[in-house]
Amino acid sequence: MKIIVLNGSPKGEISVTMQYVAYIQKEFPQHEFKILHITQQMNKLESDNQFWNKTMEDIKSAAGIVWAFPLYVFLVHGNYKRFIELIFEREAQANFLGKHTAIVTTSIHFYDHTAHNYIQGICDDLHMMFYATFSAEMQDLFKEKERVKLVQFSQHFFAGINRNIPASQVFPPLIPPNLDYSPGSNSVPLNVCGQKVVVLTDAEPQQTNLKGMIEKITASFGSRIEVVNLHDIDIKGGCLGCIRCGYDNTCIYQDKDGFSAVYNDKLKNADILIFAGTIKDRYLSSLWKTFFDRAFFNTHKPSFAGKQIAFLVSGPLKQLANLRQIFEAYTEWQQANLVGIVTDEAEDSEQLDARITELALRSMDYASCRYVKPPTFLGVGAIKVFRDEIWGALRFPFIADHQYYKSNGLYDFPHHDYATRLRNGILGWLVKVPAIRKKIYSSVLIHKMVEPYRKLLDHTRNK
Repeated sequence: MKIIVLNGSPKGEISVTMQYVAYIQKEFPQHEFKILHITQQMNKLESDNQFWNKTMEDIKSAAGIVWAFPLYVFLVHGNYKRFIELIFEREAQANFLGKHTAIVTTSIHFYDHTAHNYIQGICDDLHMMFYATFSAEMQDLFKEKERVKLVQFSQHFFAGINRNIPASQVFPPLIPPNLDYSPGSNSVPLNVCGQKVVVLTDAEPQQTNLKGMIEKITASFGSRIEVVNLHDIDIKGGCLGCIRCGYDNTCIYQDKDGFSAVYNDKLKNADILIFAGTIKDRYLSSLWKTFFDRAFFNTHKPSFAGKQIAFLVSGPLKQLANLRQIFEAYTEWQQANLVGIVTDEAEDSEQLDARITELALRSMDYASCRYVKPPTFLGVGAIKVFRDEIWGALRFPFIADHQYYKSNGLYDFPHHDYATRLRNGILGWLVKVPAIRKKIYSSVLIHKMVEPYRKLLDHTRNK
């Protein structure tokens, strides 16, 4: 059977992901594989109609389609995202209709699930027959047990195509909000108290709701706010995956376009950052995705630590729990504070006005005391994944990360809490005695757990 592989790496054949695909090819020589280097050839796909049409013909003729890509900042590469946008803009959905499909990714398991959810949602929108996902850690191909899993996954997928297995839609179609927003009369601007506020957006003239939301929050802050449009930044291209930034956080585009200068001079120096965008398919625009990809010149280090971040979103975010989680996880990983997310999913313009005004006020309140809420699993898990990888397999080439993690105490192992280690050792031996174990677990333990907290509260009351 004919299998089309949609390669999401900007490095084409020399990507790690394609080595996994090559292994599948060697294990299943009876099938015809054709790899389409979507991300690497995005400019040609967009500008050359003949090349686009040939690509669509290949997809239409396939028995199965594999979305194969490396993870790029919670999702796919910006060019891969642009390819998905073009499918809908050029009304090419029929080429994907009913096709059996699967996902194969490589990563360090940093939010691979959000990327999988996104692509599966796109497959549902295209009415494809979705099979399953396979998430490989970058080094898994060197492990026999993991190679067996890859073969088993592929074998079952191909068998499923032969059986014409049915598929259930997991992600329902999106219903856009119907509010035609018109911002109300402007209230008295907030006293920004020297705080620097930057709105970053990709707003276009036809996106009237988004433009109105930006107008409203701009009026709330007054003259101290700066609006930066991604369309006005000289961005020569997307992330190349070259890892040049790993040594000293210098991007290969450093002196070739204006991205790094805007990021370093405007965004890093802001106290309050407001990201404003319109949902396209199940994310923001591919231009927004390129922004997040290119920001990787900071590698695995937080570049917005301590800042207030808010989102203004036009579109059906209530129906996109995956995208909301990406916003939340991104902010926590950055060690910033998520002030809130306001969308145009409101009953009327007055309600949306009130929400935007509150977002501005809360941003100022938090910025004035430099409040950053404690992280959830989204942030704690993120830094632990990066910590372990930078300590180990990724220390080279990410030398700048290693120096940062070391100097900022992110390598917090082994734990040198000798008192706790001694306590654990003694109690571990004591509970081996049945009578002591029964007493500790039946009554003593739960009271001892809260005893230090009660002492703290008593001390606080007595101050």
